[in-house]
Amino acid sequence: MELTPKQQALELINKSKRILLVTHEKPDGDALGSITSLYLVLSKLGKVATAVVLDQVGPNYRFIPKTEDFTKGLAVLRDFVISVDCSAATADKLAYNFQDGKLNIVITPKSGNFRPQDVSFAEGSFQFDLVIVLDSADWDQVGRPYADNAKLFQTVPVINIDHHSSNDYFGTVNLVDLTAASTTEILVGVIEALGNSLIDEDVATSLLTGIISDTGSFQHSNTTPKALTVAAQMVGFGARQQEIIRNLFKTKAYTTLKLWGKVLSQLQYDAAHRLSWTLVPFSFFAETGASVDETSGLIDELMTSVPGADVVVLISEKEPKVLSGSIRTKKGVDAAEIAGLFGGGGHPGAAGFKLVDLGIDQAEGIIVNKIREYQAKSGVGTGLGESPELIAPTAPPVLPEPVSSSPTPPDEPSGEPAEPSPEAPPALEEESAMGEEKLAKNY
Repeated sequence: MELTPKQQALELINKSKRILLVTHEKPDGDALGSITSLYLVLSKLGKVATAVVLDQVGPNYRFIPKTEDFTKGLAVLRDFVISVDCSAATADKLAYNFQDGKLNIVITPKSGNFRPQDVSFAEGSFQFDLVIVLDSADWDQVGRPYADNAKLFQTVPVINIDHHSSNDYFGTVNLVDLTAASTTEILVGVIEALGNSLIDEDVATSLLTGIISDTGSFQHSNTTPKALTVAAQMVGFGARQQEIIRNLFKTKAYTTLKLWGKVLSQLQYDAAHRLSWTLVPFSFFAETGASVDETSGLIDELMTSVPGADVVVLISEKEPKVLSGSIRTKKGVDAAEIAGLFGGGGHPGAAGFKLVDLGIDQAEGIIVNKIREYQAKSGVGTGLGESPELIAPTAPPVLPEPVSSSPTPPDEPSGEPAEPSPEAPPALEEESAMGEEKLAKNY
């Protein structure tokens, strides 16, 4: 009988000794909770585990245990094997020396003589015998660790553990559960199957961090009965729930609050299409002293605070002409489907996309109009032919008190695109077409 993906994953983990753990770039609470919990568990099992996280762990996530153990770079080592045919000669002594930048290996024969044709070379094994990729839909999300070491990932068995519907099933074993609220929820079952008493307070805190992060503290539509059950189980194991809530949702740096205020002041709301959006131009970061990571969490605040919006979009320019889009939707509207319009993906309630070589103002018009079209096809609003009135939300999201700690993660902000008019000059129509073409080319 064929083994299930979970059984295959357990078999690989049990027989491996040196395991590499990686996750996506710009890791969130689920990614960090996943890689930390598995790192702690594998270490308990006597495995040599290496957790690679190239990005700086943000202040809001530094409460997660053992993040200081993360490896900031991945230097993949591989043995180089030199073989000598001893059929015509036998070796007596072996020595080596370094000279003029060269390694000289000296073999003294006991009988006969060695010839150059007796020597052959081959690449040996890597220092890792298993790779586990966490919370990543594809190799592009893993980023540099894969790009710089593709041969390792193509040679060594890979376990792909994820819950995103956009997952490419790129692993040797794919433990992908689209019904799970987070990757850490999947890991709970894996860890329990690896052995008894492996989940202590630190492991439970890491696992619960992923669930709370991806469900927005159980406010998002992906909060399932199982997610709540597993969360309760982790609290039973000693997970520090209040510490997680305080760090993820109740602590904001002063620069974060300044950035969020600037973004919220330009919030747009299209009542006809039940759509709200805002921008974060690159200039906002310099103006407020905030880092690009300080937009984290803003999109979720908007989704829970803007009345009447079924779709909320945050477009952030984290580098000039490099845009990240975050989408949140209410039940019944598929965020992943909307993100797919721009080459992105994610979950039904939370998704994202990336665009390059496009100015934020030009991208705003294209993105908003495409979402209006999507909503109109779904029976919401009137489409692009009738420019809907834009109405400001009745109350902005409530922000926490500023703290003196260093910056934390935020999300995106800014203005609203003018609706294309049937009487618009040809030049404007041309510009819009060029933008569409560039967007399509990039994604």
